[in-house]
Amino acid sequence: MKYFLLLFLIGLGFACKESTSSNSTSVKRAKIEFKKQAEMSLFNEEGEPLTQLDLELAETPYEQETGLMYREKMNDHQGMLFIYQDERPRPSFYMKNTKIALDLIYLDKNFKVVDFNLNARPLDEKLLSSKQPSMYVLEVNAGFVENHNVELGSIAEFKRL
Repeated sequence: MKYFLLLFLIGLGFACKESTSSNSTSVKRAKIEFKKQAEMSLFNEEGEPLTQLDLELAETPYEQETGLMYREKMNDHQGMLFIYQDERPRPSFYMKNTKIALDLIYLDKNFKVVDFNLNARPLDEKLLSSKQPSMYVLEVNAGFVENHNVELGSIAEFKRL
């Protein structure tokens, strides 16, 4: 009887293992789609237009913690705007689980560009920070700042949809 029970338990163990491994291969991560929630226009210091963007907004703590993590790509005219309640140096950005290279543009309470982090590397966990106080942080594809001649002092206009 003990021999039969031992064989039964061994067989049950193999059955459970097979069931678990077949389920693990069928798990897939859902693709994260861009959700247009706002628009932004950028201008140089003389007021001449530089470019326009469609934006996703990161306002809640969860949205700000996850940001653009797990995204496979982002179109050139898209970005994510982090909206904070106060204006201060921002020491807490990193690229953990972010698969696309980014430029980070720091804006003050008047939407004036006050600092950058350019070409932030995908999956890098090094902390990125602003030297100047900011209330907003705009994440766009790496190269955006150079390609659109965005400079310190450039001004943004923001419209929530």
